[in-house]
Amino acid sequence: MLAATDLSQARIGQISINVLDLERAVAFYKETLNLKHLFTVPKMGFFDCGGIRLMLAVPESPEFDHPSSVLYFSVDDIQAVFISLSGSGVRFEGPPHLIAKMDTYDLWMAFFRDSENNLLSLMSNVAR
Repeated sequence: MLAATDLSQARIGQISINVLDLERAVAFYKETLNLKHLFTVPKMGFFDCGGIRLMLAVPESPEFDHPSSVLYFSVDDIQAVFISLSGSGVRFEGPPHLIAKMDTYDLWMAFFRDSENNLLSLMSNVAR
């Protein structure tokens, strides 16, 4: 049995992203990124992202009002997703680019902004 302080086998159950305009952010994640919308309550919207719950939340007080961590969405075909999201009006920082050459694949990423200016990324392991 794991010690109470050992989180090495724990899975991430939820990630929170700060937003300024909840309605606008819910629309972006639902309609533009096509994430499954679970429910919305005052000041919070919830989505399913591959089994991890994503919470969009208006900060409760100024000390919680800061940019979110970067979420990396793992996709099979980064070029196709980049083209599709660009066509939907997503603001990318630049096109997909090579990050690292690994033994059997190349790691590619493309960074973009959500409706609240949080930085997000597509990532793809491209077989050689």
